[in-house]
Amino acid sequence: MRSGDSDDRRSRTATLESFADTIVPGEKRTPDDRAIAGAATGGGAVAAGAVELLEQPAPGLAAGLDHYAAGLNAHAEAYAAEHGVDLETGLPAFVALPFEHRTALVARLTAPGHPEKDGWVLLALFCTMAFDTAPHMRTADALAAGHPGLATMGFAPPQADGLWRFGEFSYGRQLADLHPATTPSGSPA
Repeated sequence: MRSGDSDDRRSRTATLESFADTIVPGEKRTPDDRAIAGAATGGGAVAAGAVELLEQPAPGLAAGLDHYAAGLNAHAEAYAAEHGVDLETGLPAFVALPFEHRTALVARLTAPGHPEKDGWVLLALFCTMAFDTAPHMRTADALAAGHPGLATMGFAPPQADGLWRFGEFSYGRQLADLHPATTPSGSPA
C-alpha cells in the first residue's frame, strides 16, 4: 500500500468516525482524538462499531464510503466558509469542524428538502443501528465485549447455554400457546 493510499484511508475513516460520533456521540478514545468530539460520556457509535458495520458488504454502503467521506468533507468546507469557521489544516474538513458545527451541518444534510437527504439519512441510520443493535456482531459476543449501546439499554445477557429465556411475558400475559411441534430449545419444528 502506498503512503498516499494509507493517508486517504485514515482520512476517510476519521471522517466517517466524526459523522458517526455526531449521530451518537461518545467520549474521546485519547485526549488528542480529533474524530470523536467527546460530547458525551461513555461509548457512542464509534465505540459501538459504526465504521466496521458500514464497511461490511451486507448494508450495501461499503463501495460508496469514499464518496460519502469526500462529499461530507466538501460540504464541511462550504459550511466553514459560509460561517467563517477556521479549519485546522492537516485534518479532513468535517473532522476539523467543532462539534456544534458538525451537528448543524448534519441537520442541514438530513433536513427535508435537501437533495442528498436520503443518502445522509441512510448513513445516519446505520450509525445508529451499530449502537442500538450491534448487527455486525453476534449479540452474545457484543455483550461479552461490553458493547456500549447494548449496555446502555440494559440488554439482558443470555443464560449459561447461550440462549435467552424470559420468565415473564412482556405484555404481562401469555399471548398464545406454544405450537405443539416446538422443540425443547424453542425452535419451530
